[in-house]
Amino acid sequence: MVGLLVTLVLVVIATLVIWKGSIYFEQAAERLSKYYGLPVAVHGAIVVAVGSSFPEISSIVISTLVHGEFSLGVGAIVGSAIFNLLVIPALSALASEELGATRDIVHKDAQFYIISVLVLFIMFALGATYVPGGTNRAAILTPTLALLPLATYGIYVFLHQQDASEHVADDSLDVRPAREWGMLAVALVIIAVGVEGIVRAALSLGAIFGASSFLLGLTVIAAGTSLPDAFVSVRAAQNDDSVTSLTNVLGSNTFNLLVAIPIGVLLAGSATINFLAAIPTMGFLAFATLVFVVFTRTDLELTDHEAYGFLCLYGLFLLWMILESMGIIETVRGI
Repeated sequence: MVGLLVTLVLVVIATLVIWKGSIYFEQAAERLSKYYGLPVAVHGAIVVAVGSSFPEISSIVISTLVHGEFSLGVGAIVGSAIFNLLVIPALSALASEELGATRDIVHKDAQFYIISVLVLFIMFALGATYVPGGTNRAAILTPTLALLPLATYGIYVFLHQQDASEHVADDSLDVRPAREWGMLAVALVIIAVGVEGIVRAALSLGAIFGASSFLLGLTVIAAGTSLPDAFVSVRAAQNDDSVTSLTNVLGSNTFNLLVAIPIGVLLAGSATINFLAAIPTMGFLAFATLVFVVFTRTDLELTDHEAYGFLCLYGLFLLWMILESMGIIETVRGI
């Protein structure tokens, strides 16, 4: 009982640390984007998204190198992607008067994100079928396979760079770039410290309840590491900046799937993922992505009713995972 209480206190403290770091990061990133004349869409999809994804990439690096739990990091990435798609837009819509989308968000960012889900699934499938030693239970991910999603992300950055080249910057800003870069670095260190606390707490919960590392990554770590994305998107929505709010979610998920997981593979040299557990969870992620695209495309606005629908769908996902962990249902083999 005492161990559980200490673990829960650690979760709260780590969450507050991540929240504080996300505030510093958001402020520095916004000033730097304006200083360098980046369009709002590029600011949300690349700058803010990569920075707010730092907890996720920290989770897979720390899980792999420090704790030897690559599945924990992968579970955090997939769970974070589901959390980002369903919970963050819902909170942003409920916190603002109107959360509007644009055709560029739906037809470019969202559709490219769908491609990123497909590319990651292809990497897992190749690891299970074409890498020597790979099976339907153990997909072996190699550095060569990791190059596929990394190259895909390079195309994503290139497309946004083309948009940025046509943007006219505002030269009337008084920003000290050296100071803002320094604040950005400090913010990332603070976030990394908070992520380490979340990872340790998740491992402690796993020892207490006997839950698998993949399940803990899908739920506890995913929610904790998604906090910077949530804070950034909700504040942007409250400031009537719907573009940044939504592109941050899509850009962050794209970065997590195409960069964070491959980096974990490169750092480890090679890594093994339970393909039987990955298939249904990746399937749910694909389904959540399609729901997101349909809801945001309808009248190019996310209404309160649709937001509640997102939250209910995420609640069903959590219920599914809880029932799996208790052994009541067995639709996800090996979780």
